[in-house]
Amino acid sequence: MTAPQPIPFKAEGPQPVLREIPAGESYPVGALGPLQAVVEAVQGMALAPVAIPAQSALAVASLALQGFANVETLNGPRPLSLYCLTIAASGERKSSCDAPLMAALREHEKEQAKAQRDDVQAWQNAHAIWSEERKRILGEIKKGKGEKKAAAQADLDAQGREPAAPPSPDRVVTEPTFEGLTRLYATGQPSLGIFSDEGGQFLGGHAMNSDNRQKTLTALNDLWQGNPIRRTRAGDGAYTLYGRRLAVHLMAQPGVAHAFMADPLAADSGFLPRFLICEPPSAIGTRLHSKIKPDNGALATFSDRLRTILETSLPMDPDTRELQPRSLTLSNDAKVLLIQFSDAIELAQGKGGNLEHITGTASKAAEQAARIAGVLTLWRDLHAVEVAAKDMADAITLAQFYLSEAARLAHAATVSAEIDRAEKLRRWLLDSLPEPEIILGEAVQKGPYGLRESKTAIAALTLLEKHGWLQPLEPGTVVRGSARKAAWRIVRGGGDVV
Repeated sequence: MTAPQPIPFKAEGPQPVLREIPAGESYPVGALGPLQAVVEAVQGMALAPVAIPAQSALAVASLALQGFANVETLNGPRPLSLYCLTIAASGERKSSCDAPLMAALREHEKEQAKAQRDDVQAWQNAHAIWSEERKRILGEIKKGKGEKKAAAQADLDAQGREPAAPPSPDRVVTEPTFEGLTRLYATGQPSLGIFSDEGGQFLGGHAMNSDNRQKTLTALNDLWQGNPIRRTRAGDGAYTLYGRRLAVHLMAQPGVAHAFMADPLAADSGFLPRFLICEPPSAIGTRLHSKIKPDNGALATFSDRLRTILETSLPMDPDTRELQPRSLTLSNDAKVLLIQFSDAIELAQGKGGNLEHITGTASKAAEQAARIAGVLTLWRDLHAVEVAAKDMADAITLAQFYLSEAARLAHAATVSAEIDRAEKLRRWLLDSLPEPEIILGEAVQKGPYGLRESKTAIAALTLLEKHGWLQPLEPGTVVRGSARKAAWRIVRGGGDVV
């Protein structure tokens, strides 16, 4: 009897295990309203994908405006805070786009820190006097009796609270822990941003490690909602911070971002669906110096507007620094547009709909549109009382784009997770398995962690077969003394079958 022969194998040899992501839609830059000119100006200077400066402009505007108002949505008032995730490879000029849009904010922080030096000195003097006086009074209470002790006690009651240090002028942090962010809210500005053009430092940092990830995601979810920060820790005691706001813009490379998007906790906790995500097509290879367009003054106009907003006092309680934002309502026409958009998105989430696989993100699309509309409205007029239909229409166009990106990249994240498992299996096969064949049971029982179920193991083996790293053997082929229903011969590279 002739032994079963391997199925013919492609001569070109194994191919890299690559992800395949469908192309996305063009960024609707025309829907940015008052931010369009500066986005086009920065793109013209950097020659990067236009989505990169668009993300930066929206995030910076959100940070500047989020303390002033809450916008009306179909489910009640919500903050103007936006969470943005921009995915682009190294060399796509993320920093070149972000830096000019952040420049006025950085300069504002620097000026505030310089102006605060005199305030810090005055506080240090006042605190020293208060401390010495308190020590004197406590000493009199300790050794006093009768009327003298009662008088000292009255002096202590009348001394007043400990002088508070001037708040930190910082408005932006890059990779804070939840504890660090909470301390900054307690001692600094009530409106902050987590901004990083190296977002992998945050996504892969201490705040997002296995011990802290759940806590960090929950806290940032609460801040997006505008919920208070509640802390109960030994040593710090229990306290609650009300009226704090957070904007986020993380720029991350594809490998880091896709791994984060594939993390079930990021999606299941509702954290990832709160982000406006985009991964624009690369511009590398097209950025000819001859194509650079000089700025026509749009960047200076943007910076002046940003500086004016930052120099406007935030509405807050002077003692607790709790923000007291006003309500920004929707005009009747704007509300009609938002309802129509919300209903359309709801239908698309049903069984068989094109948004069925991202219901977490889709269910927030109408609220995202309202938030974006509020940002566009207040950027144009900080004292506006309602969102007009034009701004809502533009915001819906932007929200639809981000929703299409989320739908596209959700598939990419799933593919990324499958490829990650397949790549781990490939390395294990080549580095740790001395035999020339692999059978399904060995992959499940001995293979890398994450393949300990037949379904996932078969998916990884099939993917490696597709890319030429495994050659399927006919059912019944004898491998290690037994006929096997499913077995593969390993290709070690260069097209050689072992």
